[in-house]
Amino acid sequence: MLVRKLTRSLWSTLRVEKRFLASEPVKPATLDKDGLELAQAEALDKDICLLVDEKDNFIGTATKRECHKVGPDGDVLLHRAFSVFLFNKRGDMFLQRRSSQKVTYPDYYTNACCSHPLYIDEKPEEIITAARRRMNHELGIPLDQLDPELFTFMTRVHYHDPGDGVWGEHEIDHILFFQSDVKVKPNSDEISEYCFVPQAEVNSFLPTLEGPITPWFNMIRRHRLKLWWDNLHRIKELAESGENTKIC
Repeated sequence: MLVRKLTRSLWSTLRVEKRFLASEPVKPATLDKDGLELAQAEALDKDICLLVDEKDNFIGTATKRECHKVGPDGDVLLHRAFSVFLFNKRGDMFLQRRSSQKVTYPDYYTNACCSHPLYIDEKPEEIITAARRRMNHELGIPLDQLDPELFTFMTRVHYHDPGDGVWGEHEIDHILFFQSDVKVKPNSDEISEYCFVPQAEVNSFLPTLEGPITPWFNMIRRHRLKLWWDNLHRIKELAESGENTKIC
């Protein structure tokens, strides 16, 4: 994988002066019958997601395709997901742009890693196990740098978004914080651009982005992120347990 650096001078005092593009040699995309990039389409049918009720109880399984297809009435199957917010030891937050090949929310900006625990070996995958698996796959972070003890479960968020009307989301999303200095080597099938953003400059930085931000990231950003980010030094004290938080 080639990683090339894109340097931008955003404004004179901004510390976020570099964004990075994750890229591989350009090659024609292979599309399936629905016009989806082949690797993404294969994952839609291969990955088995966890259906849940509104209290996050596991009630069955469905393919990733079935879990993201928007029905005629706008409904999407409710399933379990997670979103990881990654911070370095200085307290800067990792921000990424989803690849243009992604089926849901292509070219949207979002937090570090957003995906699903799967049904594997006849049982539901644990959230932190799934988070480590996907951070390794999407961000290229070595598993030995993803200490399970460094993950903090913050809350669960129940939200529904119809996306583009064809592919959307309806999830109970487990929000995880992870703070460490890790080696990042993004998978360009998943991520096209990334950077670390200091907290003091995030509100000025977001308007410079060249695309929208995902609905789940936007919800957390508006309702909870400042409080949690202010308290990274005691983040486990702010972690919640109990009922889902519905802030959409």
